[in-house]
Amino acid sequence: MMQSSPFNFRRVVIWIGRLILGGIFLYAGYSKLFLPTMHPHPPIGIALSLFALQVDSYQILPPWAVSAVAHTLPFAEVGLGLLLLIGWQLRIWATLVSLVMAGFFAAVVRSYALGLNINCGCFANPEPLDRMTVIRDGALVTLALLMTIFAFMEARKPHPWTATESA
Repeated sequence: MMQSSPFNFRRVVIWIGRLILGGIFLYAGYSKLFLPTMHPHPPIGIALSLFALQVDSYQILPPWAVSAVAHTLPFAEVGLGLLLLIGWQLRIWATLVSLVMAGFFAAVVRSYALGLNINCGCFANPEPLDRMTVIRDGALVTLALLMTIFAFMEARKPHPWTATESA
């Protein structure tokens, strides 16, 4: 009897989502810590202060929350990126990535709708907040949500390679 393929549409989306979102989160966190273009090779404290200015430009959070987000988000992004790439406890980390992406997407849409002339703050290079940023982030949120939903769906079934063959 022919064994079913370990690859189906859901597993391919999960795999692609892990690679793309894991790589993006890893690079985004790394670039916020070590690659700000306003100051070449700054110490981490200065890099986080520069990132705090970008977080504050969204005009959503009070000053104490801006500082907390700016000093924790890059490290969380690196950690989430690594955990997605590893794939351990995927449902937990995919859910958390989806929540982070949805929250950031809401902030981007709000800022774009208000017409704020700010930088996205995603990576080290200053990137204006425009329609393409909104479309790109919307596509990434969609990928994160699909990856999360499919990870929960696939967890309910045994993997084809480990399923015992019935006689």
